[in-house]
Amino acid sequence: MQGSPVPEPAVAVGEDPRSYARLMSAVYDATMAGHRAPARPREVIGESWQRMMASGIRPDEHTPPVVETAPLELLRRSSGLLEVLDEISHGLESLVADGENILVVADAQGRVLWRSGSPSVLSNADRLGFVEGANWGEGAVGTNAIGTALVSQRAVQVFSAEHFLRSHHPWTCAGAPIKDPRTGQVIGVVDVSGPAPTVHPTTIALVDAVARLAESHLRQEHDRTLNRLRALAAPILARMGSPALAVDTDGWVAAVDAMPLHNRILLPEQMGPGRVWVATLGMCAVEPLPGGWLVRLASDDTGSDGADVVSRVTLDFSNPDTPSLCLTGEFGSWRHDLSLRHAEILCVLAGSPEGRSAPQLAEDLYGDRSRVVTVRAEMSRLRKQFAGLLAAQPYRFAGSIRLEVRRPDDPRMLLPPSTAPAIRAARMAGA
Repeated sequence: MQGSPVPEPAVAVGEDPRSYARLMSAVYDATMAGHRAPARPREVIGESWQRMMASGIRPDEHTPPVVETAPLELLRRSSGLLEVLDEISHGLESLVADGENILVVADAQGRVLWRSGSPSVLSNADRLGFVEGANWGEGAVGTNAIGTALVSQRAVQVFSAEHFLRSHHPWTCAGAPIKDPRTGQVIGVVDVSGPAPTVHPTTIALVDAVARLAESHLRQEHDRTLNRLRALAAPILARMGSPALAVDTDGWVAAVDAMPLHNRILLPEQMGPGRVWVATLGMCAVEPLPGGWLVRLASDDTGSDGADVVSRVTLDFSNPDTPSLCLTGEFGSWRHDLSLRHAEILCVLAGSPEGRSAPQLAEDLYGDRSRVVTVRAEMSRLRKQFAGLLAAQPYRFAGSIRLEVRRPDDPRMLLPPSTAPAIRAARMAGA
């Protein structure tokens, strides 16, 4: 992958798959041998190959992927994908109807939860270890549409010799991530795989469209759940006559009375009835509701900003797929998965104890100091979501916070989907 610049592939996959396969085979052989290749692989493929070589995976050694020991049904139920399985299967049935392709749905760790296809294609998949329960993340089986879609957080087609493992070259696959519309976190991948000659340029577009359709279904189902909780809670709130709100089990607000409007509040990880510190509200009295919680402001509230209660904050970037924030204080601890943008901001601030101004953050995140309006809007959301955590002018972690940052062992895996200049610089500095 080093040396003089080489051109991008001269042939697109959809124009002439055979010519592209021959070209990529030559590119692959030269790259793996450390020689100058006749062309560069596509950027998403080249970046994946670099990760694989850095991790020590050998392209000619195929080890069947590890099959999860946890019960498959438990993984399926906890994935958040069960309710969109029919939507996915119906949307992609045309691609598996001819018997040459296999449809796979994997979870956020790349574990195969469901697969369907003809007996012959399933038998071929068995020989690669492409079975239910198997881990098809990049770290397990190299560049592939499931694992690479998870790392890049975008739809990916991997054709023939673009796979890092040579044993996968007879296959082509197209995968698209599915995000939970409530959190923005990737919860799984839908993938269509089959023999390399069956590749078609529209496959990835169809797979991506079905993933977006699944997200839409999840959003609609969540709206229905909140509406049911709202109908139940509204008369309760009306009778109480004191500041309170009703939230679902993830903290999304269904109804509110005599309090500022919130879309979502951060609930403690170990939620239960009784007195609970809620980051955006302070000390609260919590009671269970069917499908959620009734949250009332406690009469002896210890403070509104939370800075006196939250004493330790852990930013955890060690898992590239799920950056998270853990707050620990007098009343317990809770964990929150971060969106990519909020993870980028907190990562930058963690590396700048003296703080960053809005123009500096705009340059850190977008490479454009003029985007201060966007930065201030994001910071406003962050400061509302985590009251007492961040100070302003300049933006920084509050002085009372003890901050710990956990980074991935490989610096290049720091927030892999991020293109923010500051994150790219942090990867290079740690490499």
